[in-house]
Amino acid sequence: MTVIRHELKQNRISLAVWTGVIGLLFAVCIFMFPEMKGEMDGVSEMFASMGSFTAAFGMDKVNFGSLTGFYAVECGNILGLGGAFFASLFAVSVLAKEEKDHTAEFLLTHPVSRSRIVAEKLIAVMLQILILNVVIYGLSVASIVLVGETVPWKAVTLLHLAYLLLQFELAGICFGISAFLRRGSIGIGLGLAAVMYFLNIIANIADSGKILKYITPFGYAEGADIMTELSLDWGLVALGMVFGIAGIMIGWVKYCRKDIR
Repeated sequence: MTVIRHELKQNRISLAVWTGVIGLLFAVCIFMFPEMKGEMDGVSEMFASMGSFTAAFGMDKVNFGSLTGFYAVECGNILGLGGAFFASLFAVSVLAKEEKDHTAEFLLTHPVSRSRIVAEKLIAVMLQILILNVVIYGLSVASIVLVGETVPWKAVTLLHLAYLLLQFELAGICFGISAFLRRGSIGIGLGLAAVMYFLNIIANIADSGKILKYITPFGYAEGADIMTELSLDWGLVALGMVFGIAGIMIGWVKYCRKDIR
């Protein structure tokens, strides 16, 4: 538990900043809805005629004049990108930073196995992701209540669950990558999250790119699909979890055998 407490303490400010920024954007977005609701019918018609751009973000499947439609596109993109960047950034540096900051020689001389170090660091990353998502879920529900709208519990919960699973998958993959790095790389984590996001856009636009849904976690976290169908594609979710767990296991084996400089 010592490593977990250290990681949480070391990252508490970063966690608070990320949570605060994403939560604030979420709240602002929801508070804008009552002012824009009356004008959304025209906006929906305009977006419906924009072809590939509309399909790229799933705006052809939802009604902007409804809370669920507005929430899926506007708020969903905030949490989707923000959460993906957060999870990837924290996970891709969690193992590599020990060599980068020259703290490995201190950490590894303690009477604790490498397996335990890896396990506690992984738990710390997942706990931070969970904390961020629980806080934002609470803020979003509170904001919906404050603007006088009825909370669509099932739709909102499924959307937030999808993005939580997305972040867990990206964190698992980046955790595995972290074991191979010696200096850490913010760019790799952020780049991976961005690439996954754009792969989903390509899959939405081109019929020949539908197979990319099986690669990117954004495939099962499509806000428009979740809000209209009120369910997740559990096949894609299961495949995504396999990718995440595989990343964790590869990183675990690599770090336990790694020659730490």
